[in-house]
Amino acid sequence: MTELVIGIVGLGSLGEGLARALLGNGTEVIGVDHDPVVVARVGDRLDGPLLTLGDRPLLTLGTEPADLKRADVVIEAVPEDRAAKEAVLRGLVELVEPGTVLLTTTSTLSVSELAIASGAPDRVVGLRYFLPPPEGGNAVLVETAMAARRTSELARSVAALADTEVVPLGRRPSEVAAALVHTWLNRTVDLAAEGYADVEDIDTAMRLGCGLGQGPFEMLDLIGLDTVHASLTALGVKPAALLDRLVAEGRLGRKTGHGFHRYDDAGARVRTGRVTAVTGTPRAITRAGVAGSGTMARGIAEVLAVAGIPTTLVARTADKAEAARNAVAASLARSVRKGRITEQDRLDILARLTTGTDYEGLADAGLVVEAVAEDMAVKPAVLRAIDAHLPPGAVIATTTSSLSVTEIAEHTGRPRDVIGLHFFNPAPVMRLVEVVRTRHTDPDVHATAHALVARLRKTAVDCTDRTGFIVNFLLFPYLNDAVRLLARTDVTVAEIDAAVSTAYPYPMGPFTLLDTIGLDVSLAIMEMLSGSQGAPAEPLRQLVAAGHLGRKTRRGFRVAEQVE
Repeated sequence: MTELVIGIVGLGSLGEGLARALLGNGTEVIGVDHDPVVVARVGDRLDGPLLTLGDRPLLTLGTEPADLKRADVVIEAVPEDRAAKEAVLRGLVELVEPGTVLLTTTSTLSVSELAIASGAPDRVVGLRYFLPPPEGGNAVLVETAMAARRTSELARSVAALADTEVVPLGRRPSEVAAALVHTWLNRTVDLAAEGYADVEDIDTAMRLGCGLGQGPFEMLDLIGLDTVHASLTALGVKPAALLDRLVAEGRLGRKTGHGFHRYDDAGARVRTGRVTAVTGTPRAITRAGVAGSGTMARGIAEVLAVAGIPTTLVARTADKAEAARNAVAASLARSVRKGRITEQDRLDILARLTTGTDYEGLADAGLVVEAVAEDMAVKPAVLRAIDAHLPPGAVIATTTSSLSVTEIAEHTGRPRDVIGLHFFNPAPVMRLVEVVRTRHTDPDVHATAHALVARLRKTAVDCTDRTGFIVNFLLFPYLNDAVRLLARTDVTVAEIDAAVSTAYPYPMGPFTLLDTIGLDVSLAIMEMLSGSQGAPAEPLRQLVAAGHLGRKTRRGFRVAEQVE
């Protein structure tokens, strides 16, 4: 297997990644691209030690297809255009030896049709990558009824030499996964183009808020902006105007050194420090308060106390206050058992946490976090009670994820002192906090919020006041798209979940995530986003109406035994 000579036509993101992976395993590679600039760039990027094995040269690069004559296998990795791929495959069949196997990397086109168009369908199969190697370690082998057994065997050998696992995803599930993810990527480009949040903050928010291995713009740059643009066009989805412009300018991502981020001559990301527009002076926070006793309120109270800030949690009843303290104590006990803190740490943290039912306990707080029910029938009375007991200059932070922070601020007598701090659940674990300013927010309050988030050892991203902020605004339309696809395809819930979590750096598929969040919670958020993102999909409404709410009822898109 290691004696194979592998040709690659097209040295974009995927072609370059395959060459690097194959060379790293001592495989001889012949790389061809029609653009001499691309050939020179790839030559500069591939390290010297990769280019030889002993005295034997391993890499030949050029612009002439004739160089491929001695290849045992040739990988077609040109842009996603039917005419271009057909022309390359036909040309290869005429050029190479009769026994040479051809692999197409098409992500959206029919491998059978390309194989027939090549003139040698017995020698053509597909090797479909979702992300270029080495980041993309999985690929789907797309075989046809016309392909000879040797063709498929050599395709598997090439995949092994490129450190690629051939995964058993069907053609339709893999296509649906690509459609979901590429449509989501397109939506993120529109969000950045609006100026709502910058590229770095969106990447950070989606990595930390959703547990993604890469932010959307990092993923776009890796795949190649032109590749995603072609995929969207093939799907009938209009590419974002900004994506159109960057592709027209030749800013295609990592392969050209500049997409949404910049890359050095070796293809490594050039990182710049995140710049946050904090202009005010942080106010001192020596004590804090939390209004509420639910899961989020308890988690935030724990985080504040762990950070060394004396904290008072105010609940509606004495029983709820006691239950909140017991829940924090149990959480800290688990941390002791796992070796994260000592028993003395646990006692010290609990000593900093006071619980009760009287808002007078907030009288010396420099900041109070409102974390009651996500309901404007409930919040105003709580906000007025907080406001009435806080000293001048104290900050009120609301944890709302879907309501207007501006409207919440206007229920107080100090709208300049109100800001949104959207923690993610569970608050002690999740690192992201979305900081939401309104037109009223004082710069010092904004600076205070950032200083507090840093003190809590979390990461802040800035948002303006709009339903969904960054994470929910991007996440829930993607989940809604997944539900809609069920009505338009014959692909199952399990197949879509497996395809997405296998092909992309996502911790779970969309339906497992919906069941984890709760279908009723997801539906409520989608309803709030419906003005800008479209109505929730009907199957979601029907499941909620039937009481199938996800893991908490052991029935949702998947039943309990399918996910446990």
